[in-house]
Amino acid sequence: MPELSLTPESGYSLDCMKPILTLIPALFSLSVLAAEPAGFQLSVTVDRPNALYAIGETVEYTISLSQDGKPVDAMEVSWTLSKDGLPSNENGSAKLVGGKAKASGKLAEPGFLLCRASFRETPQSTPITALGGAGIAPREIQPSLPVPDDFEAFWTGQKQKLAEVPARATLTRDPASTETLEIFDAQVDCLGAPVSGYFARPKGAAAKSRPAILTVHGAGVGNSNRSGAMRWGNEGALAMDINAHGIPNGKPAEFYKALADGELKDYRFRGLGDRETNYFLGMFLRLVRAIDFLTAQPEWNGHDLIVYGSSQGGFQAFAAAGIDERVTAICAGVPAGCDHTGVVLGRVNGWPKFIPSLPVTKPDPKILETVRYFDNVNFAARTHAKSAFVTVGFIDTTCPPTGVYAAYNALPIQKEIFNDVKAGHTNTPEASQAMTEFARRIILAALAASKP
Repeated sequence: MPELSLTPESGYSLDCMKPILTLIPALFSLSVLAAEPAGFQLSVTVDRPNALYAIGETVEYTISLSQDGKPVDAMEVSWTLSKDGLPSNENGSAKLVGGKAKASGKLAEPGFLLCRASFRETPQSTPITALGGAGIAPREIQPSLPVPDDFEAFWTGQKQKLAEVPARATLTRDPASTETLEIFDAQVDCLGAPVSGYFARPKGAAAKSRPAILTVHGAGVGNSNRSGAMRWGNEGALAMDINAHGIPNGKPAEFYKALADGELKDYRFRGLGDRETNYFLGMFLRLVRAIDFLTAQPEWNGHDLIVYGSSQGGFQAFAAAGIDERVTAICAGVPAGCDHTGVVLGRVNGWPKFIPSLPVTKPDPKILETVRYFDNVNFAARTHAKSAFVTVGFIDTTCPPTGVYAAYNALPIQKEIFNDVKAGHTNTPEASQAMTEFARRIILAALAASKP
């Protein structure tokens, strides 16, 4: 539980976290989650630009409130301090002095300390809420459970089943094709639903001259992204963007909404207690089949293949590299699927929330065992990639940073992490640019190596 000390003049101070890899130059401030028309703005800043601290080291937060740009005095703000946002909270409140209140605390273990500040002008007012997080020795966060003994055997067996289905591809030329880029709607046979996506191929590319990139989607139900494939095709790569569910492309919005509200509603909870029926089994085997397709193209250079995605797409990127030896690099923004079993160590669980976060009486043992075969910490430990780039939001409550770091730390390869200290569950422009530059460096190096 976090330790809190109350400062008599203005509030509380919070003691937290430790070093992460990438340092962010700007002072960390909380994002405003809700606002009133009255022009109030609530924020929280931490006393270090990188928001990183050692175990037991005190971290000070400044909670600031303004109205129309002017500091608010003598009003009261309240806060909650918790490890990863779990229910074991510390609460406090204080009157603002010069528009500011102080808070401090610390953690006695690696993790993230989350501060939630709130303000109401009157008891009837809509609250303004802001979050702030700091990392305590995040590079020391470890997976909650070890890799299952038969993890590789399970996935080898699933790939053998997939290999029995011929990778027959149907390519339909898309009118978005240009003078330099061929675009196709690609449907590739798979176990169950097909791989469904858009494939972009630079015209006139020589045999064995191009790297490949597979872009994958976050949660939800929707069309594949033609522009995503075109973006990387225009960079010179063989590029494929696939939707997560193997559903047709180019349909009206109503088609996808009907699936989201019906057949694919709550897909993430299907088969939780059985690794043979877990919904993500089919999703991840479609990754392997998409890679079958890309690596079968005569233009592929034979040694560079990136999987790139955010949130559920980051989950898929980790999974692809853990399952398929042809993946050489992953780029995973605020990845889902990290350390599902964190609850056994009193940690918060991230999306897909296979297991409820604390307080929970006792996790279902069948679910606890099944989800280990679909966990980024285990895909990371068994990764075939040579390099990885990961982003993490310090105030992400959907894919909390403790789980992301557990997966990142398990990667035994060359890796980089972008600590987005101001971000929730999103890729900020800075994080998106960093992801793009990572993938672009690999593509440019591959293209340069293929020149005579």
